[in-house]
Amino acid sequence: MQQIVDFILELDKLKGVTRKTRPLGLDRYENSAEHSWQLALLASALVPYAPEPVDVDRVVAMLLVHDVGEIDTGDTLVYAEHGWAERKAAERAAVERIFGLLPAAQAQRFLALWQEFEDAESAEARFAHAADRAIPVLLNLNNQGQSWRENGISYDRVVARVGPPIQAGCPALWDYLQERLGAARAQGWFGA
Repeated sequence: MQQIVDFILELDKLKGVTRKTRPLGLDRYENSAEHSWQLALLASALVPYAPEPVDVDRVVAMLLVHDVGEIDTGDTLVYAEHGWAERKAAERAAVERIFGLLPAAQAQRFLALWQEFEDAESAEARFAHAADRAIPVLLNLNNQGQSWRENGISYDRVVARVGPPIQAGCPALWDYLQERLGAARAQGWFGA
């Protein structure tokens, strides 16, 4: 029991990891715990639009563990263009440490879910990636491009980074977002 309690208390640190997007109607930036919670609910709601059958429990579990490494590494803007190999190696070390607080069987289960998400090869992982890439887009589309403008992120950079994984994991969601991204571009909601 103590190992589980230690793990859960360690996870509380995810609430202190600041991201680059503001929650709607708030002046502060969201944290990674809020992000993971919102993703899990988005994916659960999007299941009817999955292009192939998915185990929603597995998808939700992936989304709840996918950013745990940020406790040690912090968040990186999804539109960053360099240093991804180093970043992923640091995240892997972080999740091994954090999941290692649990009994071995549970640690292995969570690490396997984390790795499945990273590999993005299963139907569940592709669907989870689509949700993960969509949330910042949805928030930006509903706050006049706040993080795109603040971080100088262009329309082309957004589409190049989020389009392929959303299209692969949930084509109906990408169809929905493409139209709205075009309208946001016309409104000038992107950085240079």
